[in-house]
Parts: sequence; C-alpha cells; structure tokens
Amino acid sequence: MKKARLIAICGGIGSGKSVVSEILRSLGYEVYDCDSRAKQIMDSDLYIHERLCAEIHPESVVDGVIDRKLISEVVFGNPEALARLNDIVHRAVKADIERWAYEHATDNAVKFVETAIPVSSGMVSMVNDIWEVTAPYNVRIERVKKRNGMSEAQIVARMKSQEVESLDSIPHQRIINSPDCAILPQIHCLLNLFLG
Repeated sequence: MKKARLIAICGGIGSGKSVVSEILRSLGYEVYDCDSRAKQIMDSDLYIHERLCAEIHPESVVDGVIDRKLISEVVFGNPEALARLNDIVHRAVKADIERWAYEHATDNAVKFVETAIPVSSGMVSMVNDIWEVTAPYNVRIERVKKRNGMSEAQIVARMKSQEVESLDSIPHQRIINSPDCAILPQIHCLLNLFLG
C-alpha cells in the first residue's frame, strides 16, 4: 500500500512558515496549505454549509455564499460556537489531507502540511514529525505590519490567540527564521535528518 510520510510546518503569525513552505516547494516537495484549502472546502462543500447554518447561525450561508463576517461575529468571545466551527472545519480539512496524502503518494513519499494550529486541529496525531518555525517577537510584528497592514495591537491579539498552541510537550524540530539565521541550511539539515 502506498503511504506518505507527513511533516507539519507550523508557527505563529509572522514566523515565516509560508517562506519555509515555498522553499520546500522549490525543492520539489508537495505542501498542503491548511488555510487556503479550508477556505476552498468551506466554499464548495454543501454539507459544511448545512452544518454552519444549523450550528453557527441560520444565515451563515446565503445563496451559496458563506458570510464570514457574520460567522466571525458569532464565534468571537463565544467559546462554544468557536468549538463547533473548529469541529466543522478541522474534520473536513483532516479528511481532505488524508485523501491528498494517499491519492498522490508513492512509497515513503514525504509531504508537508502547513498549519498555524497543529494541536487544536488534531494535526499532531496525523503527522510523522513537526517543524516549528520561530522568529523573534519584534521581527514577527514588523513582518506582519508590512505584509497585512495590521496594527500592532491587532497583531499582538492574534499572537496571543495562538499562544495556546504550545509544542513544548510534543517532540518537534525548530527552524529559526531571523535576519541572522539562514533558513535553507536548516531545512537541508532537517531533510537529511528525517530522510536518513
């Protein structure tokens, strides 16, 4: 049976996990982007639309279009609604990753999954290794300011919401993405370590 070995690439906002993913793609590896795929799945899956309307808000989907602003307003500050939304999305994304990993796998192929929330999504149970991309706090803030145009307060709030995703108790590798640490040698070192 064909089987792919999966490595999660994770890290907080502004850490540079997308940069690491792009480098891996340029080296010929396939990388599944959880954020973009989650949006595509949510937009196209009628069962998800039904669950959003039944479990989040009756007007979560109007004429086949998800009202993300309304959903955000409903789940903000409502842990129960947020948990329901996460269950809907994470379950669909995990099933999609399993299909993706096995449909295109060759024996022992290595594939990567980029995710901001490996713990709460349940991704840690699906992967063979985790690579956490880190960067100094001030570097992360400046990167996000330039990229997204968010205020520092918005960035700090997003960073705090991701702090619950600590990997301290989970075995993982670390890639330091700061101006004084080259990323490519670290990636090559981890690939050599993982591929043996």
